[in-house]
Amino acid sequence: MHPQYPPRHLLLLLILLSSFVSCFSTYQESPVATVPEHTHSYNDPRNYRPYFSTIDRKDNDLKHIFPSLLNFEAKVVTRLDQASAPASSAKVVNVDDFGAKADGTDDSQAFKKAWEEACSSKGSAIIVIPKNKIYYLKPVTFSGPCESDLVFKIFGTIKASAKVSDYENDRRHWLVFENVQNFRVRGGGTIDGNGKIWWENSCKINKSQPCQHAPTAVTFLECKSLIVANLRFQNAQQMHLSFQNCVNVRALNLMVIAPGTSPNTDGIHVTGTQNIRIRKCVIRTGDDCISIVSGSKNVEATDITCGPGHGISIGSLGADNSGAEVSNVFVNRATLSGTTNGVRIKTWQGGSGYARNIVFQNVVMRNVTNPIIIDQNYCDQDSPCEEQTSAVQISNVMYRNIKGTSASDVAVNFDCSKNIPCRGILLQDVNIALQENGKPEASCANVNLRKKGEVFPQCS
Repeated sequence: MHPQYPPRHLLLLLILLSSFVSCFSTYQESPVATVPEHTHSYNDPRNYRPYFSTIDRKDNDLKHIFPSLLNFEAKVVTRLDQASAPASSAKVVNVDDFGAKADGTDDSQAFKKAWEEACSSKGSAIIVIPKNKIYYLKPVTFSGPCESDLVFKIFGTIKASAKVSDYENDRRHWLVFENVQNFRVRGGGTIDGNGKIWWENSCKINKSQPCQHAPTAVTFLECKSLIVANLRFQNAQQMHLSFQNCVNVRALNLMVIAPGTSPNTDGIHVTGTQNIRIRKCVIRTGDDCISIVSGSKNVEATDITCGPGHGISIGSLGADNSGAEVSNVFVNRATLSGTTNGVRIKTWQGGSGYARNIVFQNVVMRNVTNPIIIDQNYCDQDSPCEEQTSAVQISNVMYRNIKGTSASDVAVNFDCSKNIPCRGILLQDVNIALQENGKPEASCANVNLRKKGEVFPQCS
């Protein structure tokens, strides 16, 4: 006798129901629909295309300009993937169990206690900030090193204290994560800098106020093998998210939002950091969407939506006659809308060092002022800057497949140093029109420039 199998249509129905339940349960874990928390491991290299997959390794221009850049991908992927995700048996530490109330009072001590418990765990641990709650925090530093791998899982909202007096000991930082390795911050929740009081008292908004520092909302300091993913950062007091002296970083699927009029609210700031990958981020702020400054090397930013804001900037570099070193930067697939700059390199007179091996590729400009700009005479102060002979050397910069519209008459502006000109600058397949009627111009001073393909506007 043959065994009795259920009819095929019943089997198909069971399979479909099982798939639906699985998908629905995954969706339910995401408290913010616009920033979903995925279930796969962010350490799994199969989940991402290679960093520079759009670069043809036979491209002679890139091989000439970037001999080391093409090897960056293999190095950073290998290092990040050596850190395994926390095991399914990881210890769960809920901030509510340590006294967090989410009732409008200060929950800083409860968060510190939860961190200490998780950081001292001999096995991997997950710190949980529950959804549908708002936790107010004063300035807090979460310090490592920790005994094992950690996940900081934000489902709800962490909001900054609005009392300026709470920052008397340190006006430059709100939340700091320092000296942590194999660390992940994710969850689909929100980090809110509650910055309105700081903006109103900024000297850039209120000229009667003295110019003072305001806190960076979240700083990662000297962290290694770090992943920040699927989060919303909003209304920072000053900068939203800073990676300082970190190694091997991924910043993925982030939304960074503040009013276009909010002063100095950079989206993602990279300083002294090596091997960082920024992908699929939407950044709308009052300053640079992404700023990359001295000590940064091997920086990749892909699939970036920017605007309002000041564009994607390397610099400023060389302020106060300082040295600066930035190299191996790759910006690919970015859309900038209504920004005050497009892709920019800015350096002060009197500096030293270099900014080199830089690619801006596949960028769309929509009504952008200064779409392509190198400014070696940058001066962000009320009084005129002193004319000096030394400068940060800018070299080996490629602009490839840059399209769109300019809000300013000058769409391409290379204002380089008379004493240390820009060299090795390549424009390839560039086409920028004026947003209004007419034709844009290119202004080029002290630059060693070549072009490839159709380029408009061109230097005369």
